[in-house]
Amino acid sequence: MADHAVRHRSRRRRAPDLPLTGLLVLQCFILVVAAPVAAMGFARGRALLELCVLGFSFLVLLMSDSPVTMAISGLAVVFGVASSILELWIHSNTFVLVGEVGGLTALVLANYLVGRAVLAPGEITLHRVLGAVALYLGLGMMFASAYRIACGLLPGAVANIPAGIDAWRAYSSMLYFSYSTLTSLGYGDIVPVHPLVRALTNLEAIIGQLYPATLLARLVTLELERHRR
Repeated sequence: MADHAVRHRSRRRRAPDLPLTGLLVLQCFILVVAAPVAAMGFARGRALLELCVLGFSFLVLLMSDSPVTMAISGLAVVFGVASSILELWIHSNTFVLVGEVGGLTALVLANYLVGRAVLAPGEITLHRVLGAVALYLGLGMMFASAYRIACGLLPGAVANIPAGIDAWRAYSSMLYFSYSTLTSLGYGDIVPVHPLVRALTNLEAIIGQLYPATLLARLVTLELERHRR
């Protein structure tokens, strides 16, 4: 009976393995294709980026394993779809912010679910290693969404963002700024000005430095524990 319970828990932990890989593939597509296409102003660029964001939210929904997480991810999808539709009819910064809050909620939930799946006890599979990469990329996307919301609420909070472009075209610049901060590159072409945004960049830079070492230690520990059994 005890062995059966252990196997059942192990299957539950491995359940999100495939969505972890799918999440990583979608993240790479957003970074390399969708966000740059939207930033260049192509006619279908925004629609492509919106579809990718919705796909991301649906993957998070698939990974959800409790009523609470499913409800939160479902609401994030609803907010994203509703704000996009309403913005097409009535251009309003309020609708943009609602969509961005929904996107940030989905990203926070995704990072929680991915982190729990990657760091949980059990066998270290290829999907879990790819999930660890997806978690790192997800952190950058989460902070990029937070910067977008900050710029919407606090105009001029981030300097050198191109003026006169919509939120979706600015998203590529926010991603670039976020990953430059996460990896501590700091080119200096985009600069945080508001104290709250500077605090966010400090937090992101610290996480970016600690994450690889913490992740490696955890994965090695899990693998050693598995071999001792």
